Amino acid sequence: MKITSPKLDTSHLSANEAALHMCERALELKDKGDYDGAQKVMRPLWRGVGGDPEPSGLHSSVAAEVFLTVGILTGWVGSRSEIKEAQEAAKNLITESITYYEAVGDLKKCATARAEIAHCYWREGELNEARIMLVDALQKLTAEGHTRARALIKLIMVEVSASRFKVALGILDDNAPLFKKVTNHTIRGNYHNELAIVLRHLAKSEPLNREDHLQRALSQLVKADHHFQLARNNVIRACVKNNVGMMLLNLGRYKEAQRYLEEARRLSLIVRDKVRTAQIDETRAQVLIAQRKYKDAEALAKRAASVLERSGQKCLLADALITRGIALARLKQTDRAQFVFQEAIEVAQQVGALNKAGLAALTLIEELGEEVSEETLTAAYDRASEWLANSQCQDVLLRLNTAGRKLLSISLGEVNSQDATQAIRNKTCHLQTEVLKFEEGLIRQALAQADGRLTRAASLLKMSYQALAYIIESRHTGLLDKRSPVHRRRARKEHAANAKSDA
Repeated sequence: MKITSPKLDTSHLSANEAALHMCERALELKDKGDYDGAQKVMRPLWRGVGGDPEPSGLHSSVAAEVFLTVGILTGWVGSRSEIKEAQEAAKNLITESITYYEAVGDLKKCATARAEIAHCYWREGELNEARIMLVDALQKLTAEGHTRARALIKLIMVEVSASRFKVALGILDDNAPLFKKVTNHTIRGNYHNELAIVLRHLAKSEPLNREDHLQRALSQLVKADHHFQLARNNVIRACVKNNVGMMLLNLGRYKEAQRYLEEARRLSLIVRDKVRTAQIDETRAQVLIAQRKYKDAEALAKRAASVLERSGQKCLLADALITRGIALARLKQTDRAQFVFQEAIEVAQQVGALNKAGLAALTLIEELGEEVSEETLTAAYDRASEWLANSQCQDVLLRLNTAGRKLLSISLGEVNSQDATQAIRNKTCHLQTEVLKFEEGLIRQALAQADGRLTRAASLLKMSYQALAYIIESRHTGLLDKRSPVHRRRARKEHAANAKSDA
């Protein structure tokens, strides 16, 4: 988003005063979602994301502010622009600021900086590390004010990502008086937005209060949008409208949900926030699934997952993969769906988001059921039951219970006398048949992993495109519908002949 603001005139200030003024103005613009403007303000000291600031000649306390500001901007801009290593760079810059703050004995600013590092960890999906750093920082940020409020918002976001909604609600309720005193509209808006998110999730775990929770959540989003309008922050307004869309989805009001999501997407495109746009697309895919428009939903979720993978947003990526897996399962593309669910589990595990890994495993059971092997279902249930054992969501626990009964019925299904007799007889093994079965399984798995693209599948199997195509067409015709459509080219002679006749 481009916000026209007067150029900073620092000619009457000393170098230290000018640097502090730049940092203050850059963070104000960041709060308005004007990341380009914030970077321009810092240009005399910093060439942009990927580079270090040049604080030579500045006092240590001022150099610390410069490194902290640049680190914060690197994290935000990197998240928006899909710069995969940006969070690591941001953490390094903010760590450098802590070195300066420690040198001048400013322990409060050290805590503030650690809260910002925790936010980088949260973006990467490293929830445990983020929580530990924020709890430690808040123990030192005891004075009520904007700094403590910002750190609390970050901790609430971590707890929501970890599905610890009652913990998040406790933090929101305990600190409500502080947030009422805060004059910064972005912080106030974030408070109402996070409260709405928590209420929406609690609606799933408390069926008797579902409607009340959702209606209260919608009123909180209205307040959040009001504050973000006053802050002129269209970046977060897009997030709020996305949350309204999710709320309306939960209420079954699909057309209204799509209208809000279209507006959210429009705002995110204006500010060129690709990650936010991907989040909104993932929500739109959920609405399309509810409307049984599975093909459109799969395409949207796939696009969202691609953006989130490039940006390194692994928690959000896991969500998008789960949504895509559901769409593929409803399209009866079992192999691809299984691969995508398993990818979601792996991604969530990598960053310790075991609640999301558990949800991916649970959804695999729900959506694929008897379409996959009993071994796969048993393993998925074993992991889901462990990772979701402490879930505070009654809806999730009910789903887990239902999945367990489903698995039991599959495992102990009725067996007639003829099948039972066959099962206990000694069987001969036909080697060629077993080899063909194994070959088909490997090819099926590679095609699922490659989204049906034969060239990619051939690369995964370490063979040529032509060889794989021949094997499928000659030995495994049942896999023809698993590969991308064949676009055959006309032979050159035929093309030349047609051109000559046209002449």
